[in-house]
Amino acid sequence: MSRSSPRPFGRGAGVPWLYLAPALVVLGGLLVYPVYQLGLISFLEYTQAQVSGGEPTTFQGFGNYAELFRDREFWWVLVATVLFAGACVVSTLAVGCALAVLLTRVRAVPRLALMLAGLGAWATPAVTGSTVWLLLFDADFGPVNRVLGLGDHSWTYGRYSAFLLVLLEVVWCSFPFVMVTVYAGIRAVPSEVLEAAALDGASQWRIWRSVLAPMLRPILVVVTIQSVIWDFKVFTQIYVMTNGGGIAGQNLVLNVYAYQKAFASSQYSLGSAIGVVMLLILLAVTLVYLRLLRRQGEEL
Repeated sequence: MSRSSPRPFGRGAGVPWLYLAPALVVLGGLLVYPVYQLGLISFLEYTQAQVSGGEPTTFQGFGNYAELFRDREFWWVLVATVLFAGACVVSTLAVGCALAVLLTRVRAVPRLALMLAGLGAWATPAVTGSTVWLLLFDADFGPVNRVLGLGDHSWTYGRYSAFLLVLLEVVWCSFPFVMVTVYAGIRAVPSEVLEAAALDGASQWRIWRSVLAPMLRPILVVVTIQSVIWDFKVFTQIYVMTNGGGIAGQNLVLNVYAYQKAFASSQYSLGSAIGVVMLLILLAVTLVYLRLLRRQGEEL
């Protein structure tokens, strides 16, 4: 039996690129040019004086990055961002996976109600959701303090309580994606496998840990990487719920920190340098994500 030869690059091979050309042009305009400008400004001295034309723009090389890396606040904000994003990812996965399993255990009407409620939370704009959560935890009029008997406790005053409040809102608007995706994966698992595990006396936790989790590994990898990317870029929730980063900047994350440097302090070059650092970190995560997807494609 002879092996089939690779398909030659002949007539019609470039047709797919013609279909992709409009999208590539749009993506080039919306992504490539802004990234180029971001990188360019990060190598310049670009403050309000240069924007207004009062002083000429000068090339700084890696001077902005050196200044940024010497700033101890930058490293504190970077560590806080990583820890906060990690807590959001773990919490989102835990809630999403638990509710996905719950969806398989309830009847059709409760399942539909839960999915509609989750999708409603997912579709809610970040500004609206953040404002609602602030009202719920308001020190004077919020129902949460009344139910818990906390009096006039301010959740946004303390550093950790403010981060916890934002984390709850981020999980609330993020878990539906994990829930629906994992639920779809569970429904694809043959029922005979789950029935055999139950007949062997395995508990629900043991079934999840030893049966479902290994079979759902490709899906769990995808939702984990996407959650990392989303939660690392959190801006709206932090900015709205902590009034721009909390008291004395105690709740800053990189996105808000870059915004303050660029627009509040008019240090556009430093803000751009922070944006480039974030881009490189997320690019590394994305490359890992694509590599994992390729490996999953080979296994499937």
